Amino acid sequence: MSQHLGMDRNTQLVGQSSSFLDAVERASRAAPLDRPVLVIGERGTGKELIAERLHHLSSRWDGPLVTMNCAALPETLIEAELFGHEAGSFTGASKSRVGRFEEADGGTLFLDELATLSMAAQERLLRAVEYGEVTRIGASKPLTVDVRIVAATNEHLPRLADEGRFRADLLDRLSFEVVTLPPLRNRSSDIPILADHFGRRMGLELDWESWPGFSAGAMNRLLEYRWPGNVRELRNVVERAVYRWGDAAAPIDRIQFDPFESPWRPLPAPAPAAGGAEPPAGAVEILPPDAALPAPQWDPAACADFRLAVAEYEKAILAAALEKCRWNQRQAATALALTYDQLRHAMKRHQLMA
Repeated sequence: MSQHLGMDRNTQLVGQSSSFLDAVERASRAAPLDRPVLVIGERGTGKELIAERLHHLSSRWDGPLVTMNCAALPETLIEAELFGHEAGSFTGASKSRVGRFEEADGGTLFLDELATLSMAAQERLLRAVEYGEVTRIGASKPLTVDVRIVAATNEHLPRLADEGRFRADLLDRLSFEVVTLPPLRNRSSDIPILADHFGRRMGLELDWESWPGFSAGAMNRLLEYRWPGNVRELRNVVERAVYRWGDAAAPIDRIQFDPFESPWRPLPAPAPAAGGAEPPAGAVEILPPDAALPAPQWDPAACADFRLAVAEYEKAILAAALEKCRWNQRQAATALALTYDQLRHAMKRHQLMA
């Protein structure tokens, strides 16, 4: 039986796989306890939703839930953002400002991307966790705060501690409970449920009167994909498929995983030539990187003429480039590093003109 475990958000914790439900159950059991919790998982697995669950199922549910992405600020501003600062404490500090700890007083502070904190910020965080005190930058007296810490990362913190990149004593204080979220590729039974959930919601947004679902072929493609971006990526792929399909009467049969996929996408810069020499100006790849050149075919019994064999291979390259570029001649000329007139002449010579 699937569970829809979301709070007041557009995105919900949805699933029925045992690995997913075990992680949610662990978070639910830890929620009433006034202790720090670490949430571990790859990007897009729903770490912020687990943090919300921990807050809303705790005795602090009516207090503030303050979120801070530790990777979103430069190192020089992290401590000021966390602990606040007094006016004039550093260049640009024209007035006093409370930090995230003070904002979260009586509630929960969710620290996302915890592993990116500097060692100095980790030391101040340790004191805040141990003693419930924070000192604004530029202040002489600490302030008492009542904050529960929930932190998230996609790093393996014990390894970082062994390497001296994360304080072991801070890790000990924060890891009262650790909730590790499984990646979507390890909970494949949830993919149809999630796809249906996100698809139906997108259909409602588009005012569809009914939900046609996905064709068997489309669902198989969803199940076979590895989902490096996990649930967040699945949501984007499904919503894009529904929006582009536009037919509420027919099962959705077209899935595009890469929204940047296009025969007209910019070509990568050419690699430097051997020996470090720069490639000639205007040099481009013969074809986009995912296009394979046709292999030369030469049968001595059928073609003993060298010039004819070369001409046939040249024709095959032209045809492959034109096909890749959907017979857009200017695009094909650019891909082959030819001028438009050169391409037209070659097409006429090989009888490839439309």
